[in-house]
Amino acid sequence: MSLTSQVEKWVDEVAALTGPARITWADGSKAEYDRLVDDMLRDGTLLPLNSRTYPNCYLHRSHPSDVARTEQLTFICTPTREEAGPTNNWMAPAEGKERLKGLFRGSMHGRPMWVIPYLMGPAGSAMSRVGVMVTDSAYVVASMHIMTRVGAVALEHMRDGDDFIRGLHSLGDLSPDRRFIMHFPEERLIWSVGSGYGGNALLGKKCHALRIASHQARTEGWMAEHMLILGLEDPEGRITYLAAAMPSASGKTNLAMVVSSLPGYRVWTVGDDIAWIHVDKHGQLRATNPERGFFGVAPNTSAKTNPNGAAMVRSNTGRSRPPACSTGRVSRGPRDRARPRIPTRASRYPRSSAPPSHPTGRIPRACRSPGSSSARAARGWCRWSSRRSTGITASSWVPRWAPRRPRPSPARLAWCDAIRWP
Repeated sequence: MSLTSQVEKWVDEVAALTGPARITWADGSKAEYDRLVDDMLRDGTLLPLNSRTYPNCYLHRSHPSDVARTEQLTFICTPTREEAGPTNNWMAPAEGKERLKGLFRGSMHGRPMWVIPYLMGPAGSAMSRVGVMVTDSAYVVASMHIMTRVGAVALEHMRDGDDFIRGLHSLGDLSPDRRFIMHFPEERLIWSVGSGYGGNALLGKKCHALRIASHQARTEGWMAEHMLILGLEDPEGRITYLAAAMPSASGKTNLAMVVSSLPGYRVWTVGDDIAWIHVDKHGQLRATNPERGFFGVAPNTSAKTNPNGAAMVRSNTGRSRPPACSTGRVSRGPRDRARPRIPTRASRYPRSSAPPSHPTGRIPRACRSPGSSSARAARGWCRWSSRRSTGITASSWVPRWAPRRPRPSPARLAWCDAIRWP
């Protein structure tokens, strides 16, 4: 793996601060992923599900106090409050560094430190960007394998020796009182401590692909947006691509993976969460999905609400905090008929009176087509790894209506008032 002096220097600085027992560089190989899974099965971090009904599927239970993104502890550290934006928490960069350095000092003592070079976006795409993440969580390393492209492919896409987003993550002691996620856009730097859950710990997702990328996009002339991308294919084979901005947990993934009920029509999933958008030389909006996999919410994902998604997660899938039963099956929420009653076995964390699942349970899964080729032909599926970005014909914005439902707004004058055409 070819490294730059800037990458090595930064990793050395992090190691000096956190004091790990050893340093391992992730190579992104299947053998590495399999070793990670085997190690986590041995120490109880992962629990195997029924290998007959859910082959290569595992259950991960985070600490009972660590079950959701902590927006109230997430800060944008810019020179001025105005630069952080009206909807974000702000902290001065010097204050943020001072507050977290004490939490990171010695935080990896006795633990291995993983260095993860990762690529956001398809290999070979001019829109892809590189990150290097450091973590002491094997679960995070395995999840980054699923959600990004890990290893030498990332370093090969660096445009110069300093062209990477720096991400430092440590579980710390998992105390909510010592949990922070800090973003330093001017330095292209992310610091996260005290959480092993989802978007708090997988720094390639919201932290990089949306928050830091939005600053990078502004300086480079493109956009990083919280949007799904899908293609609608008509009976003549013409595909119209559209993007839609919707809040979290309001149905983006279900819509992106929808099965058309119209004869002869298919829906192609390009992305279910984040879109990197630029304008090409002809003035056409083009979009790229920077992620490699899904990280969908577990509750209310079923054969009724998302048949493609339900088929997909029956194999080669990790699950974070959904309930599991004595048969090794899982429940994805109240819409699942076979809801379990008995946990598989004791968690390595203390028992609590809380249910085994949580409304923010997650299902990480690399984008691969489920079922047979005939099923894919009938439904359409992923067009995920094309190095050529997708031309967007239409885009829509759906605000949230309290408490959680998207709020549709009728057009005042014409269709164009509800759908913004580029």
